[in-house]
Amino acid sequence: MTVLNVRALNRATLARQYLLERTDTLVRDAVAHLCGMQAQEPQEPFIGLWSRLHAFRPEKLDEALADREVVRTHLMRRTVHLVAADDALAWRVRHDTMLRQRVLGTYRRELDGVDLDELAAAGRAVMADGLCHSMAELTRALADRWPTPAPRALGEMLVSALVPMAQRPPRGLWRTKAGVRNVLLSSWLGREIDPPAPDGTDPVGAALVRRYLAAFGPASSADLRAWCGLAGLPAAVAAVREELVSFRDERGRELLDLPDAPRPDPGTPAPVRFLPAFDNAILGYHDRSRLIDDAHRGLSVTGARVVLVDGRGAATWSVKAGTVTVTPLRRFSRAEHTSVAEQGQELAAFLSDHDSDRIEIAKTPC
Repeated sequence: MTVLNVRALNRATLARQYLLERTDTLVRDAVAHLCGMQAQEPQEPFIGLWSRLHAFRPEKLDEALADREVVRTHLMRRTVHLVAADDALAWRVRHDTMLRQRVLGTYRRELDGVDLDELAAAGRAVMADGLCHSMAELTRALADRWPTPAPRALGEMLVSALVPMAQRPPRGLWRTKAGVRNVLLSSWLGREIDPPAPDGTDPVGAALVRRYLAAFGPASSADLRAWCGLAGLPAAVAAVREELVSFRDERGRELLDLPDAPRPDPGTPAPVRFLPAFDNAILGYHDRSRLIDDAHRGLSVTGARVVLVDGRGAATWSVKAGTVTVTPLRRFSRAEHTSVAEQGQELAAFLSDHDSDRIEIAKTPC
């Protein structure tokens, strides 16, 4: 079985994630190909798309949100994701059990004794008015019926698990600060959520395997589980295994992939890329070593924005008053320093509507 080293996996990921070369695809199609973009920080997907699409303009994502081609909703890992509308409807039921379990993992004591099906029905009844509701409004409407649980626990269970919701714009629009206003996902998209599959079948699981590998492969079953949060996919993997090819990584772990997916030469040059906070290019794996050193793994879960240099996390970055500040994690060569500065200037111009192209690169660590 062919062994793929870390650099080979790195270049495959960059190619699948549109980080090796920017693409001309439409926003909705890019979001679909990427299997969604983590989006609990509303402005971060704009940066993620800027790093992936040629001549990306923020109004294009605003239009996709307003036209309901993409939607903000809780899905993979119980985090808010920006996903294609079709995917939100097709994938939601398959994630239901995981979403409930993850909320209970945080609020089990507070929700002890609460009949979740009864709570879901009550929540849907409130949302049936067709209006948008904040989580606080929703829990206040149910406080008389469930006075004991903390409102936060009830609200999190309703909004992120029991009742499929969309976060309605202006939440998530460019340079717009807006609170979360929830609307029924089916109402917002004008279509019902796809029903559960017949017993013994898992077409959504099989589709998730294929789609994940198209955007993240080659990858292990553990990587797939880390991306979506679903524990029940071994049968789906088994169902499509004959369609797939297998590799090993340098630690001997089996990696699965689509046979015709891009696997560039490990020597392919990789451009500097600025990633947003919580980018799935890093978070979408159990083993993140293909993009970031183990010593810096924690950066990806604390919301640090990472700069990829030669395809790997080599710095973090922030922006304030129109200036992009880069903090290296290692020494840069002269050529790398120049490339980081040039890409940072372009990012500063994008974030400031070309009012600033200021870039500062902090002192390199010893």
